[in-house]
Order: sequence, then structure tokens, then C-alpha cells
Amino acid sequence: MTAPRIHWLGDHESKPAPAPLCRIQSLVNTFELPSGPDRLAAPADARPWLIDNSLLGVDDEPTAADLELLRDVREAFRAQLVHNAGGPPPSAAALAPLRAVAARATAHARVGDDGKILLSVSGDSLPDRLLELLLIARDAQRDGTWPLLKACGNDECLWAFYDRSRNHGGTWCSMATCGNKLKNRQFRARRRASR
Repeated sequence: MTAPRIHWLGDHESKPAPAPLCRIQSLVNTFELPSGPDRLAAPADARPWLIDNSLLGVDDEPTAADLELLRDVREAFRAQLVHNAGGPPPSAAALAPLRAVAARATAHARVGDDGKILLSVSGDSLPDRLLELLLIARDAQRDGTWPLLKACGNDECLWAFYDRSRNHGGTWCSMATCGNKLKNRQFRARRRASR
């Protein structure tokens, strides 16, 4: 008998990014900040997600080093999404995990039967497969969808969401929760300051 599959908050996005950009959104949303469950903390929890997201072969097991790298890459992407939402640009230290993936992994180009140029990752390990996420981000930067993948403006949330608002000015993953919390907090701070 198999254990029942755990349902994680990130399994059902309310503001999903288009494919394949949704893979980066899914990675960022594997951790419920500030102290919620982290899907990438234990191999048993991480493995199904990694397989579902083509970052691990069905016969492979993630190592502790793989998961540490993956968590670092997740936070590097989160720093970029904070910037997409109007926050500060990511620091060199924040981008270091992405640079490490770029320096280690390689991709090769091939021409498909339809004449399309295809890039694919050369290796099969989890660190090699992370290069696919960098390629997705590069494509999204080129097609204009990257700036619409943002992190919630609530610093206690930072949930990744795709901004489909008309003016692309969305700042919260949910107005009902994060937006109201921040607006109420700012209102109370203004009232205290005016006394």
C-alpha cells in the first residue's frame, strides 16, 4: 500500500504563470514563508515534485547536496521575482547559485524536423537539469513574460504569482489576504504617526 500523497499549497496556483514559466513559479512556491512547510527539506517530500517537474529521473534519488543547491536556486529566483515586483535588484550573492548552475551545466543545440532550433541540457543529474530553468527564464526575458512573474509584496509571504492585471501593476498574491494585511498595517502606522 502506498502512502497517501501530500497536497501542498503550491500544487494549485491561483495566479499561474504560462508554461513553461510555471516551472519556476512552482519551484519558488515550494516553501511557504516565513515558517511554513518546505517541500524541498526532505528527500521523500521533494522526490515526487522533482520527478513531476522533470528535474529528477524516475529511478533517481535526490541527495542532500542536490536539495541544498535546489533551495539556493529557489531563493535566487525569488530574489529576481521580488525585483520584478518593484523590490531591489538581486545582489551578487543572491545570484551566485544561478551562476554556479550556469557555469557547471551545458546545453546543446539541435535542429528539429520542422526547422526549429532546440536547446536541451546535456547532463541528466539534478544540477544539470537545473539549467533548463535558466533557459526558461532566458526565454521569458526575451518574450516579455518574465517581468510578470513576481513575488508578493508582503515580506512575510513572497509567494510567486503571475501578474495578469491589465496594467501589470499587481503587487500581492491575494488582495484578500496579503493586500488587506499590508493596507491595514500601513493605515495603523499612519494613525500612530499622526497622534
